[in-house]
Amino acid sequence: MIKMPARHMHLAAILFGCLFVTSAQSQSAAPVVTTADGPVRGTAHDGVREFRGIPYAQPPVGALRWALPLPAKPWTETRDATAYGNGCPQLARYGLTEAGYNEDCLTINVSVPEAAAKSGKKLPVIVWIHGGAFVGGSTALYPLAHMATSGNAIVVSMNYRLGAFGFMANPAFDAVANGAYGLEDQRLALRWVQNNIAAFGGDPKNVTAAGESAGAASICMQVIAPKESKGLFHKAIMQSAGCAQKLRSVADAATVGQKVGDLVGCPAGADALTCLRGKPVKDLLEAASTVAGSDLMAYAPTVGTRSVPMQGAEALRTGQFVRVPMINGGNRDELRLYVAYDTQAGRPVTADNYMAHLTAVYGERAAKVEKKYPMKSFSSPPTALGSVMSDYTPSNGLNNCLYLKAGKLAAKYVTVYEYEFADRAAPDVTPNPGFEMGAVHSAELPYQFPGFSNTTRLDGPKLAAPSQLIADQMMAYWTSFAAKGMPRAAGAKPWIPYQSGRHVMRFEPGKLGPFDGSAAHNCAFWQKLYPEL
Repeated sequence: MIKMPARHMHLAAILFGCLFVTSAQSQSAAPVVTTADGPVRGTAHDGVREFRGIPYAQPPVGALRWALPLPAKPWTETRDATAYGNGCPQLARYGLTEAGYNEDCLTINVSVPEAAAKSGKKLPVIVWIHGGAFVGGSTALYPLAHMATSGNAIVVSMNYRLGAFGFMANPAFDAVANGAYGLEDQRLALRWVQNNIAAFGGDPKNVTAAGESAGAASICMQVIAPKESKGLFHKAIMQSAGCAQKLRSVADAATVGQKVGDLVGCPAGADALTCLRGKPVKDLLEAASTVAGSDLMAYAPTVGTRSVPMQGAEALRTGQFVRVPMINGGNRDELRLYVAYDTQAGRPVTADNYMAHLTAVYGERAAKVEKKYPMKSFSSPPTALGSVMSDYTPSNGLNNCLYLKAGKLAAKYVTVYEYEFADRAAPDVTPNPGFEMGAVHSAELPYQFPGFSNTTRLDGPKLAAPSQLIADQMMAYWTSFAAKGMPRAAGAKPWIPYQSGRHVMRFEPGKLGPFDGSAAHNCAFWQKLYPEL
């Protein structure tokens, strides 16, 4: 046995004591909040208190697969809330997002600014709903701390069922929410916020629902279902979602779900639902992907249920929606991203096939489109096609004229602040395809969530100084809107409520301010070409 000298033993005792005190202090510093379901212990770091992976619903497994979500079962012992919960089942996409097969995924996260938490004042609340084309994504891609601290707000996010499990319709499913179980998950999470956010220091009467892409479209669906969603939020921020886009009926969408059932060996019939509930997650995901093919809207929300009772354009036109102030808009070059995905998949746009691509999108109207958008006016064939579709595309909601249409309809009843993100120096959100990307779909996310990279690595590059200024201004506008309903940024131009296409706030380095979005995107041309839409 080796004997330690007395002076060394004394030093070791001091070090051990310091370690013990540090550990004890760390444990005591870990914040604990008692929710309506039970106590949770989070972490405190970098000026925030964070609570992750809190169950807001029971796992949607067995008989709860394709059923309305049920609130989480209460617990008594303090629950660890230091790690994100599972992302909901999904396949990997575009070489970026990760596959996952665990259905126990309905969890919620809360980020609280430390200084504000100590003040005792009720804070505004922002509930962020993640995107992912309704088939992918998770809260782990969107760290909330920056938004919470810069905006002095409590920020919340949740996972919700996706794809075949959350947005697939099928003749065997209950008519109440057929094809809308993901939306119902979100509603339950919003009710959780109403019941619990005061315990974290938040104001349940000042909640802003915010999201991008499928997350923003989800908010649109909540907005146009007032009987289901009224009172769950008090302002809305919708980034890149065409609320006026025509939705498929449940009956039409159910044909897709039936094909999935056939593919996994669950044909229509009295036992179809039981059969589907018994199939492995991976089999269902792969079948759903096979049936969808290249259709980006295969698992988009449908209309004709209690969850989504009417078309968005009709709800907005007639005022039958949750009447709350809105920030609404999207990105200048939205669909160049999907042209990039096609290029990476070996389907490039060239001078020889430019017209063929236009015909695939616009049918018999393609010649008129080509005349309005000649390829020689752009830097390359793929940028041309991406720019055309970003102005207007009849098949999906990711286009600027549709954003403006939704804003115009809603502005008859509520205050709408319309915007366009136009920083063409934004970092690429996918490997560079060899042509100018610009302000593509989701390009603004690194401006709100530093390091955003569409992966859990969060290894996106830092923004250049001009872009960082735009990011700071955007965050100020967004969070002041969440706090008081009026977007403001110190030293920046006032944001005028939307009255016409000329009242669009452009977020572009050196050009922050209002511009005529309708003229920039040739919306009069598209309205004449597609009067029925």
